[in-house]
Amino acid sequence: MLRRPEQRAPTHRWLRPWALCTALLFAAASAGAQARPDALEMYRQGRYEDARSTCLAELSSDPSNIESYVVLVWSLLALERYADAELYGTKAYTTVRRDPRLALSLGEAAFYQGKNERALERFREYMNLLPDGARIGTAYYFTAEIYLRLERYAHADIAMRTALQYEPKNATWWTRLGYIRERASDWAFALKAYEAALAITPGLTDAIRGKERVQSRGGR
Repeated sequence: MLRRPEQRAPTHRWLRPWALCTALLFAAASAGAQARPDALEMYRQGRYEDARSTCLAELSSDPSNIESYVVLVWSLLALERYADAELYGTKAYTTVRRDPRLALSLGEAAFYQGKNERALERFREYMNLLPDGARIGTAYYFTAEIYLRLERYAHADIAMRTALQYEPKNATWWTRLGYIRERASDWAFALKAYEAALAITPGLTDAIRGKERVQSRGGR
C-alpha cells in the first residue's frame, strides 16, 4: 500500500539569518539582565554600601524609580545614615509617590534623630496608608517608644500592647512593655509583662533584671 509522502514545512531561506539575529539579540539581552546588579539582593545579603551605590546609579538614569528609592533608604538606615535616609526618602515621598514603605522608613529615620513629633506623624501615615501592612507592628512599637520618651506612659502602654497583638511572641517588646509600666509605677502589671517575656525567652537579661526590680518594689 502506498503511503502518502510526509510533508515538510516549507523552508524559507530568508528566515534563517533573521532567526539567528533574533536569537543572538535575545541571548545578549538575557546576559545583560543577568549581569545587572540587584540592589535588593545586596541589601538582603547585608551589603548595604553596595546596595546604596547601586540604587544611586539606577536613580541617575531613572529619577522616578520608586523601588530604587525604597532600597536606597533601607540601606541608609542600615548604615545608620539617618539624615541621608530622611533626605532621599522625603524627596521620593513628596515628588514620586507616597509609598507606605517610605512613610515607615521616614518614621524610623526621624526616630533615630530624636525628631519625635515628625516620627509620630510618619508612623501614623504608614498606618493609614497600609493598615494591614507586614510591618504594622513595628510602626506601633516605634510609636510606643516615642511616647515613652515623652513620658506619656498610658499612650505608650496602648501602643506597645497593640504592637504585641501583631507579634505576640516578641519577647523584646514584652520587656519594653514591662519597662513602660515600671516607669508608670504599675508594678504588678510590669511584672506580668516581664514574666510574659521570660516565658518566651527565659534567658532574656533585660527581662530578668526588670522582674527583679519590680519585685523589690512590691510586685508579687
